[in-house]
Amino acid sequence: MDKKTISTLLLGMFSMLCFAQSPSMTFSAFETQHVRVQTPGLFDGINKFVIHLDSIPSSDYCFPLPGGKVISPYGGKRHHAGTDIKTRANDTVRAVFSGVVRMAKPYSGYGNVVVIRHPNGLESVYSHNSKNLVKSGDKVRAGQALGLAGRTGRATTEHVHFEFRVNGQAFNSNLIINYDDNTLHHGDLVCSKSGNGVTIKRK
Repeated sequence: MDKKTISTLLLGMFSMLCFAQSPSMTFSAFETQHVRVQTPGLFDGINKFVIHLDSIPSSDYCFPLPGGKVISPYGGKRHHAGTDIKTRANDTVRAVFSGVVRMAKPYSGYGNVVVIRHPNGLESVYSHNSKNLVKSGDKVRAGQALGLAGRTGRATTEHVHFEFRVNGQAFNSNLIINYDDNTLHHGDLVCSKSGNGVTIKRK
């Protein structure tokens, strides 16, 4: 059995763990209280895994803020950890992929934040919500309402601060989402363990 097959099988096992038949998933107290959290078991026995973007069906993807426009991209001089998407107050913030809500609470400068753990190894973050509509342990499907857009925390206008993370590390969501038309990119995303961090590249 080659390394690619083993990696795929291990990630599949992790996916099944995330979507067990129980109606909810139990997280540790630390996982429900903090945005930056390592995902237990994600790199057990492997040092990289691949997310095949082309294999994600359209029914399992939703732009996090339909109708919204990017007003502040990832990175830049401010080392911005996410992508800010502008909207009107109380527009509906939606799950980008299916998953399980790990965290849903007020959190420092994020304000009201929701973090979803996805079975493909990613986590997504949605913050500054005026109101969260889900709680930790809830299973959600792509497109499901998570909250209402707002300006809680450190925000000067109504928007959603959106992030993707792998094992707690934020990376440029433009590696997955094409913000020109708000669709998924094609190809593969390779997530490799690198010291204490993770390197994420499109192949």
